[in-house]
Amino acid sequence: MKPSAKIIEMNNAVLLGAVKEALQGGHSCTLNVRGYSMRPFLEDRRDSVVLSPVGSTLHEGDAVLAELTPGHYVLHRIIGIDAERVRLMGDGNLRGTEQCLKQDICGIVTRYIHPRWAFSADCRMMRWAVPFWRKLLPIRRYLLIIYRIARKIKLL
Repeated sequence: MKPSAKIIEMNNAVLLGAVKEALQGGHSCTLNVRGYSMRPFLEDRRDSVVLSPVGSTLHEGDAVLAELTPGHYVLHRIIGIDAERVRLMGDGNLRGTEQCLKQDICGIVTRYIHPRWAFSADCRMMRWAVPFWRKLLPIRRYLLIIYRIARKIKLL
């Protein structure tokens, strides 16, 4: 008989603080996604990501875990980089960006995990889909409405 899984809910600042420490120690972590800011690529409570320590370089299009202020973390995509600063935006956001220093990036998404499949963050599909979705920003509002309706009536 399979034991039932025990779900423990934890304050984000506590959990993600521990994830940050593990990443700084060179470990990778699998994190269940909470929230809707990364739709349509990541869905609340359905998908997970594997976070790995940040390597020597960050690129536009990378999804990262960043600590914007002490204890306030976001998992968003890099939309701009300069020598010191990184600009972030959620895939499901219509406007509004965040900024942080490169040193505030805790980890980088290296794998996306859906209940039926998993794939590398640098696979061919994501290298095509992420920039394409970014170019759709002017009509993203309408695409996300269609996506939400499709999810509601169980088409997706």
